Amino acid sequence: MKQLLFLLLLIFVSSCEANFSTKKKEKAILEKMDTTTSFKNQKSDDKITLEETDKPSNEFETYYVTVADTSFSYDFLYRKMFLLSKRLNLSIDTLGRYYNSTKDLISLPENDADELYAGEYYPRRFPSKSLSLEYLNSYKNEAGNKTIALVTGIYETKKEADSALAILLKMEPKAFKIKAKIFIGCLH
Repeated sequence: MKQLLFLLLLIFVSSCEANFSTKKKEKAILEKMDTTTSFKNQKSDDKITLEETDKPSNEFETYYVTVADTSFSYDFLYRKMFLLSKRLNLSIDTLGRYYNSTKDLISLPENDADELYAGEYYPRRFPSKSLSLEYLNSYKNEAGNKTIALVTGIYETKKEADSALAILLKMEPKAFKIKAKIFIGCLH
């Protein structure tokens, strides 16, 4: 475990130019490991996470996320995503992720070029007008770990999100918008 932590620390230090102390770098590495992996002696909901105050505030951005629907069923939302894509004339951007039924996880392929996140969930974090399936707790802290959201866009302004939501609500009455403080700093 110490060797893995050292290796991750080395990768983190070499791939990001960060302005915080070594202790905070170590915490950031632990957080990255623990947001996607549960330790065997922990319940799956008990993850070690850092408070937002432990990260530099300039590495967060407030965005507005529009969501068509939520479910614990990936297959249900996957089919719905393709139908909405046609109806809204919006592209689908999976970020190369798929549903890994063995891990019960939306994940990048095991052989992904990003060795740190290969086989793990990597969230959509930047503004775009495309559809994807995401874990709702990436945008809303109170959401359960396995709640999947059919995200229809991430917007920089409330006005843009409200316009998109108005169109979406005509097709999806359960649609909603989240004002989310999203980490946009380096994840490596």
